[in-house]
Amino acid sequence: MALSGRTYGQMRGSACVQKMRAELAELEEAGVQTVGNAFSSVLLAKGTPGSAEEAGGELLSGADGKALRAALLKLGYDPQDWAAIGANVDAGLFRQAVAALDPNTLVACDEAAAALVRDAFADDLCALSDLKDAVLTPGRVVQVAGMRVLNLGGFEEALSSDKQKQVVWSYLKKIPPLGEPY
Repeated sequence: MALSGRTYGQMRGSACVQKMRAELAELEEAGVQTVGNAFSSVLLAKGTPGSAEEAGGELLSGADGKALRAALLKLGYDPQDWAAIGANVDAGLFRQAVAALDPNTLVACDEAAAALVRDAFADDLCALSDLKDAVLTPGRVVQVAGMRVLNLGGFEEALSSDKQKQVVWSYLKKIPPLGEPY
């Protein structure tokens, strides 16, 4: 049944978009830097600015962002199925941003981002029985707050070594899309 020419699903979708826009505007005002698709299933967290960001580029606009997007595509994710967040905020604001974006998978791209994830989700991580999972050992996928969390341990640095690229690729292969590949 259509109401004023719009279906319930269209109205609901429009309301979701408006809600997300409002939440992102509030987070941006508080200092949270985000890029990408706010409705994506993968959220990439980057703590240490790379050369592209230091030169004034947006988050993950350099070689590391290009490589991460290519890796996700190779794993079967839709090309637009990613968002990124800067880990230059406090733990409470980071957790609020992650909750607003509501990803299925959170990837800490570097140690600074992993440290922030540890702080933001400390209670959840302490509840894990395996210490290596609880400290977010690079390469281990853990379930935290209803999402998969993976620490890459230093993605941008890994790009300078073929061996390290293979290591982080092996980590990324642990987080294929949860639904049908595209």
